Amino acid sequence: MAGFGALQSLEPLKPEDARRLAKKFRLEFNYNSNHIEGNTLTYGQTQLLLIYGKSSGDVPLSDLQEMKAHDVALAQIQEMAREHDRPLTEQFIKELNKTILVESFWKEAITPDGQTTHRKIEIGVYKAQPNSVRLKNGELHEYTSPGDTPAKMHELMDWYHEQQGKLHPVQLAAEFHYRFVCIHPFDDGNGRVARLVMNYILYRHNYPPVIIKSNDKEQYLTALQRADTGDVTAIIEYVERQMIWSLDISVKAAQGESIDELEDVDKEIAILKREKLTAATLYKTPKVAFQLINHIQNDIWG
Repeated sequence: MAGFGALQSLEPLKPEDARRLAKKFRLEFNYNSNHIEGNTLTYGQTQLLLIYGKSSGDVPLSDLQEMKAHDVALAQIQEMAREHDRPLTEQFIKELNKTILVESFWKEAITPDGQTTHRKIEIGVYKAQPNSVRLKNGELHEYTSPGDTPAKMHELMDWYHEQQGKLHPVQLAAEFHYRFVCIHPFDDGNGRVARLVMNYILYRHNYPPVIIKSNDKEQYLTALQRADTGDVTAIIEYVERQMIWSLDISVKAAQGESIDELEDVDKEIAILKREKLTAATLYKTPKVAFQLINHIQNDIWG
């Protein structure tokens, strides 16, 4: 990819540029990957939690724990990617699932005949019960059966190790993501683990992470569904488009340019509106919000 060559020509980044780029990707990946799955933390609350170790607003404790656990998993894939002598294994993937879910819990589920039930979610082990998803058209899409899951995961790992060095890293990461989602090997956390391993593969090949934006969820799911019909290029091209964004942000950081986006400001404005800027709540707002206020003041009175 053209952007990758441009980034390589600018490496190594200055320490301060590397730090702000890492922070940007850390917040974007943690926020979006969890928000896609229903986590209620806003971008600003995610920043407040992960960067400043604080929380604000009426946020479920489980969502805070989930976000912090996902951040730990992100650090795990980054560390693993740096250790080139350690191959990707099923055990590591199971550890990622255990990390993000923290502990076993009960969750609402759907039986094969479409009935609602509750079942215990076991972490770090392959599923013992069937799992499925209700599609837009009302059909129930069944993933790989529990009995076939271990063999399918073995096949996936064999495929991955065979294709390393043959497929372009972005294609390898995208296809692995899709094949993993097709299996859905765990009781819960499959989407997050799929995106974590996808980015592990990219990190290992010195690419920046791909961020699947929560506001682009429909396009993401559409690409996966098109792949289900045999058009695997749909998900590959989707991931490639997201990589263009990541490379663009990386090049800007390497050149010392701003990597704040308009939507970042929109996120902070939403926080300010929700908090209503009262004296009692100002201290809860992320530092970026104070910078935003200063910019507004400068525009009006400067």
